[in-house]
Amino acid sequence: MPKQKLGVNTICTHVGEIKDEQFKGAISPIYLSTSYEFDNVDVKRYPRYFNTPNQEHLVKKIAALEHAEDALVFGSGMAAISHLFLAFLQKGDHLVVQNTLYGGTRNFIKSELPKYGIEFTFTNGYQVSDFEAAIQPNTKLIHIETPSNPLLTITDIRAVADLAKSKGIVSSIDNTFASPINQNPIDFGIDLVMHSATKYLGGHSDILAGAVAGSKSHIERIWNVGINLGGSLSDFTVWMLERSMKTLALRVKEQNKNARKLAKFLAKNDKIAKVNYPGLKSHPQHKLAKQQMHDFGGMLSFELVKDIDAMAFLNQLQLIKSSMSLAGVESTMLLPSKTSHALLTPQEREAVGISNHLIRFSVGIEDFKDLRNDIKQALTKVKTETFA
Repeated sequence: MPKQKLGVNTICTHVGEIKDEQFKGAISPIYLSTSYEFDNVDVKRYPRYFNTPNQEHLVKKIAALEHAEDALVFGSGMAAISHLFLAFLQKGDHLVVQNTLYGGTRNFIKSELPKYGIEFTFTNGYQVSDFEAAIQPNTKLIHIETPSNPLLTITDIRAVADLAKSKGIVSSIDNTFASPINQNPIDFGIDLVMHSATKYLGGHSDILAGAVAGSKSHIERIWNVGINLGGSLSDFTVWMLERSMKTLALRVKEQNKNARKLAKFLAKNDKIAKVNYPGLKSHPQHKLAKQQMHDFGGMLSFELVKDIDAMAFLNQLQLIKSSMSLAGVESTMLLPSKTSHALLTPQEREAVGISNHLIRFSVGIEDFKDLRNDIKQALTKVKTETFA
């Protein structure tokens, strides 16, 4: 294929596929071997070295979608973020990290980094001034998450990237909620982009994986840590992920469309106290989201009015699943206070705005009217139960 800028659907479908030279099949063959011929090369082909045929080809697709030079895939999103942190932080270093982010990342930072003598500061907010105020002389990495999980706050990617570069600090972002279809942080100057590939990249709730994309030099640094920690991904899962990503753009665009409609519907409902979705004009960072996102994503969160029990509402849903993860083709809801952010103390949750009434909504590809009707009937029933 001639060298030219490919469309996103073409990248999803064709970049990173393995040509089946033997049987001329239409899809990538899968190579499950964990042992390859010794042929006197510098780096032997071995799963723990992230260089089996399926691994090497999949990262080309991820890198192309994120406008990066290179990428690596891992056994989970937490494996991806932990490898990234440990590659760029060592004893005596300092990390600046956004205060509104995935609970698992926050727990890793608090529980594991002190064991390595690594210092950290959670910002007071998510404005660039908050990050600048948290920088110390030994700061080596700034990490952000936008849109954030689960409050959908929006951080100015370019401003944080420029700040980091002006101080000689590496910058990284969790781009899971946006996906590379809706947002490409490298275009705004961010050094490293990570994903829980379990979510939108996989998209069918049947894959556990993580990914990091960036420059070749930065990825090599993570690779040097990875070969020691051994967090590589099995080739069957690698093959499933490459297959699933063929429809990434199609899935995400449909999820975006549904989420925009549902956010507007929820915002007009008197049983809903607040809706967090960057596509709403009422969102505090709506204009910023328009500047740095191609679309507003398929994730939103909302709070029920305080006299409606959130768990009772979830139990009345018939179509939308009450499920732990997110970004599958099926719509799901959960309570962050009991799942993604359960490891935080009640005081920590309160400080970042995660109440017991907050519901995270991962919008799927079902028909909008069916999702709307399911929410309507659940709200009607839970009101009857609550006030009877």
